[in-house]
Amino acid sequence: MVSSKEGTTSDLHTNGSSLNSNGTEEKLDELRRLLGKAKGDPLKIVGVGAGAWGSVFAAMLQDSYGHLREKVQIRIWRRAGRSVDRATAEHLFEVINSREDVLRRLTRRCAYLKYVEARLGDRVLFADEILKDGFCLNMIDTPLCPMKVVTNLQEAVWDADIVVNGLPSTETRGVFEEINRYWNERITFPIIISLSKGIEAALEPVPHIITPTQMINRATGVPLENILYLGGPNIASEIYNKEYANARICGAEKWSKPLAKFLRQPHFIVWDNSDLATHEVMGGLKNVYAIGAGMVAALTNESATSKAVYFAHCTSEMIFITHLLAEDPEKLAGPLLADTYVTLLKGRNAWYGQMLAKGKLSLDMGDSIKGKGMIQGVSAVGAFYELLSQPSLNVLHPGENKLVTPVELCPILKMLYKILITREFLSEGILQAIRDETMNDPRDRIEIAQSHPFYRPTLLGQPCGNLIDDFDG
Repeated sequence: MVSSKEGTTSDLHTNGSSLNSNGTEEKLDELRRLLGKAKGDPLKIVGVGAGAWGSVFAAMLQDSYGHLREKVQIRIWRRAGRSVDRATAEHLFEVINSREDVLRRLTRRCAYLKYVEARLGDRVLFADEILKDGFCLNMIDTPLCPMKVVTNLQEAVWDADIVVNGLPSTETRGVFEEINRYWNERITFPIIISLSKGIEAALEPVPHIITPTQMINRATGVPLENILYLGGPNIASEIYNKEYANARICGAEKWSKPLAKFLRQPHFIVWDNSDLATHEVMGGLKNVYAIGAGMVAALTNESATSKAVYFAHCTSEMIFITHLLAEDPEKLAGPLLADTYVTLLKGRNAWYGQMLAKGKLSLDMGDSIKGKGMIQGVSAVGAFYELLSQPSLNVLHPGENKLVTPVELCPILKMLYKILITREFLSEGILQAIRDETMNDPRDRIEIAQSHPFYRPTLLGQPCGNLIDDFDG
């Protein structure tokens, strides 16, 4: 393949990482061998989408491996044209001047003046422009390392060896359908690591969900063994600031094991796991319930007791739902439970729930919020509710001894749908849901899921007979 022209930068490792710690060059050489890269042909890694986590992920790779320019090229794609409003430009200027290392870096690169002009209102900055200097529009307070930014999608991906999907689930299908047009002449398939958390619901030919990895598979034809999901108890800004964190990269062992080793850093431990379905579904579910967690926190003045009650009920619903979707799902424990906990505690979806409950945001403002990006949980609430309210999925209600749709056993999901989608209730409705005197012990819901044959293989697009063997979404 012919390589795109690449710029270089001397201002790497601004967050203090070591140039060759933890055997980085050896890990890179090992991955290059597995991918059959010849000497002089750099490994090409591209991030698609520049939200907070996508930008941090690319920046961590740049910090770790960017100095090995002859062996690896790391770049990130984002759409051009997104302007930075003056209020954000003023805050960005304050951040720059509060960090001596960033101030010196921009001065050396002759880039400081444009931020002065933007602060004065004499110039408009653009998101792709500031990203090159290490500033993510959704995470202004956390300066990153400078990055190679490409705004032409074809240039970014056409010869990429590894593509990191940092797009919201609502944008993943469309962008990868476009990418597929640039891969028509490829001989080999790339590896794709998806960071996206969210789902779509489809009702034909049978009710099922479509996860981001499935969207990518159907849009591009890249086999599922080459598509992996990475998730964990991670807040992007904290990870870049070297708070200790861990994650799992899930998918076929052929690539999950070597990629886990490649991505591992002293402060960011990555394990491999084969249960792609459970982790990806949980990635979407935790955003759903995080919105409710934020509402509960705001409405009860951060009552630890109320938040704990909510946590018990929402995690039991998550366990119940995963038993519908996977025959033997990973238990909600360890990193999976930690991922849920941190998202309910401090993720952008929890923040969104808090702001709704406090009246600082309204539903009419949509689910793409300035300075935060896409609130994935809103569309996921609609998707999971729509899917689990289908009569064809009826399950036996143990207390009433009658068939009901699965959503009837998920009262928090039902209430979130009535708050966020149909708007039948205000945010206070979430407290009504968890304080209902008829609410069963969360253990009962877990026991129902674990002791009954609820598993529906068609819910994840798995063939059942010949119903969906030829279904392509």
